[in-house]
Amino acid sequence: MITWMSTNQIDADFPETAVTIGKFDGVHLGHQALLADLVNIAEEHGIASVVVTFDRHPDALLNPNAVKQAITGPIQKQYLIREAGADALLTLTFDEELAQLSPEEFVKQVLVEGLKARWVLVGQDFRFGARGAGDVAQLVELGKKYGFRVNVVPPVIVDGEVVSTTLVREVLDRGDIAKATELLGRPHLTTGIIEHGLKIGRTIGFPTANMSRDAEGYLPVDGVYAGWLYADDERYPTALSVGINETFQAVPRLIEAHVIDHKQLDLYDMVVSLEYVEYVRPAAKFDGVDALVEEINRDLAKCRIILGIKE
Repeated sequence: MITWMSTNQIDADFPETAVTIGKFDGVHLGHQALLADLVNIAEEHGIASVVVTFDRHPDALLNPNAVKQAITGPIQKQYLIREAGADALLTLTFDEELAQLSPEEFVKQVLVEGLKARWVLVGQDFRFGARGAGDVAQLVELGKKYGFRVNVVPPVIVDGEVVSTTLVREVLDRGDIAKATELLGRPHLTTGIIEHGLKIGRTIGFPTANMSRDAEGYLPVDGVYAGWLYADDERYPTALSVGINETFQAVPRLIEAHVIDHKQLDLYDMVVSLEYVEYVRPAAKFDGVDALVEEINRDLAKCRIILGIKE
């Protein structure tokens, strides 16, 4: 998959395109339906499939007090879009200049002059241009003017609800990992570098791998989870803890992983992925080491059952 950060980077001889536009945060089932239609139409018409997205959520510029943490980071998003079969990804910098483009200016500069679009695929609630002034109806009219067709892809419904980034975030915020997995069409992952922590877990017999706080992948509600750790093409059964570690010394919110039955595993400075399988219990503060150790042993017993790991 070719990646660009500006239309200026697109070669003049790049073919005509089918394009979809959006934030694609989470690349959930709804996004996947849009991407599948994009790839199919591009293949059917012998043109290139291109995804247009942004380097940040528009709210980061327009409404910074309301911006939410992303479900997927930029590296994760790029990987998932590549896996969906797109030929190219254009990630536009969402700055004042872009935010002030009128709907027609955006279409002309990005879709027509930049990408030579012949098909544009969007969801039914698609908005574009300064202050979201453009809607699907206007996009269709601009398509007639500039020579591209618009295909509106219907939403994906699961259990009576429209699959959306907001819904994925809500189910993760209540620890419903099974539902999140269903909405995403895959397990939810947090990926980042393992860094040195306080090493308190090591002193009580349960060493943990602390993931850097700039990791990609939304942290679900604080608590303990059964999961898997992926490193160097290996998968390890793991108990995951999300929270602030109140029992010993409160720290900024993080995720740490105890790899079951692998106390000597050295993961420092490695990029690993943590997969959430099932919520085990909420976060809690314990009255001393003995109470904590007892609870950890109960957690590990539950994780073994969930993951199918024998003693």
